[in-house]
Amino acid sequence: MKQWLLFWTVVLGCLSIYSCDSMLPGARPEDQVLDGPVNGLSPENQKRFLLGDAAFNNDVFTASKGLGPIFVSTSCGSCHAGDGKGTPFSTLTRFGQKDQTGNKYLHLGGPQLQNRAIPGYLPEKIPSGATFSKFTPPANTGLGFLELVSDQEILSMADPLDSNGDGVSGVPSYGTLPAFITAATNAVEKDGKYIHRFGKKAAAYNLLHQTVNAYSQDIGISSVFSPKDIYHGQDIDPEISSQTIYDVVFYLQTLKAPTPRNTGNAQVQQGKQTFIDIGCEGCHRQTLKTGNSPIASLSNQTFHPYTDLLLHDVGPELDDGYTEGSATSAEWRTPPLWGLGLSPRSQGGKYFLMHDGRATSVRAAILMHGGEGQRSRDRFENLTSSDQNKLIQFLESL
Repeated sequence: MKQWLLFWTVVLGCLSIYSCDSMLPGARPEDQVLDGPVNGLSPENQKRFLLGDAAFNNDVFTASKGLGPIFVSTSCGSCHAGDGKGTPFSTLTRFGQKDQTGNKYLHLGGPQLQNRAIPGYLPEKIPSGATFSKFTPPANTGLGFLELVSDQEILSMADPLDSNGDGVSGVPSYGTLPAFITAATNAVEKDGKYIHRFGKKAAAYNLLHQTVNAYSQDIGISSVFSPKDIYHGQDIDPEISSQTIYDVVFYLQTLKAPTPRNTGNAQVQQGKQTFIDIGCEGCHRQTLKTGNSPIASLSNQTFHPYTDLLLHDVGPELDDGYTEGSATSAEWRTPPLWGLGLSPRSQGGKYFLMHDGRATSVRAAILMHGGEGQRSRDRFENLTSSDQNKLIQFLESL
């Protein structure tokens, strides 16, 4: 009797496991997600990726873990769900610099507004007279590829005097390096400053720079790289280990590039050609190359992000009167377009595009381009409705 009871217990257990597995949703196809590692990582690097993934997405900070005392978010993943774009609820406020002479409000909490606080503290307010802008968190996809584009290639795309007469000038963003950053071996230096490439105004040099700033300014977490407490302005003991920061940097470096969809669709192909014909590729360069990397999957790769990593003046409609680094208030770094069509997955089923999320459709984003983008915008408006839709269909396939 006991043997039969044991037999049926095992059978029912197996059937239960099979039944549950059969009801679980399958993994989404690669072209439907932004997160996940690049192909070909070694077992050791896969482990590093998972450690960074856990720190980025699972570590939620509280007051007992060093949060704040003033802050914007409690974790990295809360602003980048599924490594995608943020929403109006996670949008940051940057304030205090109206020209290239530097931020005059650093002693009053600049450059970032910490709009939340732990109990017993008050969140920051924008100081009287300070200019400010809203920055919606970008997607994290393919950042390691962008980090490995050489300064020489970025400079080859710059045209500060618009020598070819296409209305697009494009300039690199130059900035000073913090003490914890070492310039790359092939870095181009100009008057003691180096080309920066990350952030809405390209104010961060590399992913270590960006990550350290995010922990400090977004979550209020000090590190050996940035030991200053953002509330008191005093150096304090590190609240996060250097190894954890390096793990997160590695995670960001080895996130995969997005996979385009519907590339064989005739309308998508026609839309791509229209994108090129009306001059959009003057800023949104389709193809870039990486340099050497110890990570084989990133080394000497050709990839398609649709950005030139340069600053462009896109006109008064997008001029918030605030700037960072060497950019003017109307200049913004060209955002990569890859992964654009998957943005609604992390944005509540809607689009929130441009630097502050003010455009709620791809069409609206195109029609906000002025300045160096005015010529392409005008050409877009002169297209037939059918051709406009094909171009948008192409953009949403990226």
